Amino acid sequence: MERGFSTPTEPQVRAIPIIRKGQNILLVAPTGTGKTEAALLPILDSLYASKGEKPGIKVLYITPLRALNRDMLERLEWWCKKLDLRLAVRHGDTEQKERSRHTLAPPEILITTPETLQAILPGSILRRHLRAVSTVIVDEVHELAGEKRGSQLSIALARLRELTEKEFQIIGLSATIGSPEEIAKFLVGTSQKYEVVQVPVPRSTEIEVVYPSLTQEDFELASSLYTHPEVAARLRLIMTLVKKSESALVFTNTRTESEALGNRFRAWDPDFPVGVHHGSLSKPSRVRTESMLKEGKLRGIICTSSLELGIDIGALDLVIQHNSPRQVTRLLQRVGRSGHRVGGIAKGVIITQDSDDALESLVISRRARQENMEPVKIPDKPYDALIHQLVGLLLHKGRWYFDEALNLVTRAYPYRDLSEETLVKVLQYMHERYPRLAWVSERDKMFAKPRDVKEFYEYYFENLSMIPDQKQYLVLQEDGSPIGVLDEAFVAEHGEVGIKFVEGGWFGKSLKSTKTRYT
Repeated sequence: MERGFSTPTEPQVRAIPIIRKGQNILLVAPTGTGKTEAALLPILDSLYASKGEKPGIKVLYITPLRALNRDMLERLEWWCKKLDLRLAVRHGDTEQKERSRHTLAPPEILITTPETLQAILPGSILRRHLRAVSTVIVDEVHELAGEKRGSQLSIALARLRELTEKEFQIIGLSATIGSPEEIAKFLVGTSQKYEVVQVPVPRSTEIEVVYPSLTQEDFELASSLYTHPEVAARLRLIMTLVKKSESALVFTNTRTESEALGNRFRAWDPDFPVGVHHGSLSKPSRVRTESMLKEGKLRGIICTSSLELGIDIGALDLVIQHNSPRQVTRLLQRVGRSGHRVGGIAKGVIITQDSDDALESLVISRRARQENMEPVKIPDKPYDALIHQLVGLLLHKGRWYFDEALNLVTRAYPYRDLSEETLVKVLQYMHERYPRLAWVSERDKMFAKPRDVKEFYEYYFENLSMIPDQKQYLVLQEDGSPIGVLDEAFVAEHGEVGIKFVEGGWFGKSLKSTKTRYT
């Protein structure tokens, strides 16, 4: 009752008994229906009951974003303090002092990302702590399954099973998706049973498609903003909807759209209380915008997929989608951010730019009501992720036989039909490349750690992420505080002295040099 829970939600009623039995489960439910609590409450109860037993990391909570790590820490701290359970977050920005604390006194619950799991698996001390893992929770699993990050994670979980020498419980949490059975198989691997609990999209979801008509006011606004009347009509409608709501999210499909909208609103009305939020903005900028919406200082945030996942930004009563969302799954995920409470109504408005956009949005909205969603396509045996994980195996044990490694790797669903012939070809590449990543003997059917271990270790830890590397340039305010970053492609195309650009919805000053610091 202290946390405002009076009766369990449908996902909690259906999932908690399965989780209490220790069974693997994929819980698919719309945003705001209590998925996180459905997974955590029975696990917290089990941890409390077994308190005082062998120390170590008992629960791994894996999320695809650092921002979700921060959000989960805030949501879990209250429960863990009440139950006297140790909780920690670990990712690339975790300070060394905190990392040392994890080594000396391991938390019972560790919140982390797929990449950080790759980093801690080879550690001699943390490996001992990870042997105690009994439960792995993967949040927003649909975000990982369709990417190479997910393929890498699937082998990492197989490596973790090898380490624990037991089949730990796996719990997957996902927004509404089109292929739950496929995602469940990806989650648990090829050798385990699972249950899928799918809660349908609530009928209290309202989606409206609007193609704004032009008025004289739009022509006047377009003249003052030096834009087209059609653009002015969309701006006017967005401002009207945001002002009528208590708090709203305005989703766009690109960061460029978010910046353009934010800048035009500020040119039109500097006092209009909306912020801009996307992945190229600095962490302090994003956190400040999220906090201002929670505190009521902002009425809306113009954002991209950076706020599509379940980051807690307070109660929302409206989601506006600028132009067609292109995907049914994306529309449901975004609209589900509103009415984020039991019994709440999820309300969304798609504002379209032309007749084609309107027709596409109508079809997507109809498919959303019918729960006819696009299937998630899981990558088939990506070799770059496989090579990285084979190097990870050699970090743990210096020599592996082909059949031994194949048995482990094929437990991961994306590699379920990997043949020994293909594995040998991959190992041959690792043997022949420079620097060498493995020493291979086909006669003995084994591979081992290469002699040059320095470059071997560098390869593993410099390639923890399957997200493509992209050089970025820091954007600073006059006082030296960061606003965000510019991608290498943007600087290559536009990085000339005198160029003006928009970041965070504000005009940046002219670029004064081509160095890594821009103002």
